[in-house]
Amino acid sequence: MNLYLDDDSADALLVRLLRAAGHDVQVPSQVNLTGEHDVTHFMHVIRTDRVLLTHNHDDFKRLHDLVLLFRGRHPGILVIRRDNDQKRDLRPRGIVQAIWNLSASGVSIPDQMHIVNHWR
Repeated sequence: MNLYLDDDSADALLVRLLRAAGHDVQVPSQVNLTGEHDVTHFMHVIRTDRVLLTHNHDDFKRLHDLVLLFRGRHPGILVIRRDNDQKRDLRPRGIVQAIWNLSASGVSIPDQMHIVNHWR
């Protein structure tokens, strides 16, 4: 999967594990987008056809809804929830496994927003 990790998700260990699992991973620092607004990150994933991986559920939910309201398209959004609950929160290895489970399930990713934690 071609992934773009939002600023809040660009953890070095996660990047290494995702790449080791065969994903093409891009982070904001590679494309001079570190610290940019969420809209800028979202426009980048749409332009480059990369699935967004983020912890920022609320802002990207609004952007997802806006794009779909105007019958637009996007490559997909994967959200990692952090609820400060050890039973539900995912660490990097768990995130990689959950993405594999989601991908293997065959559910559609383009134009969708998925909570990665549900796919542990």
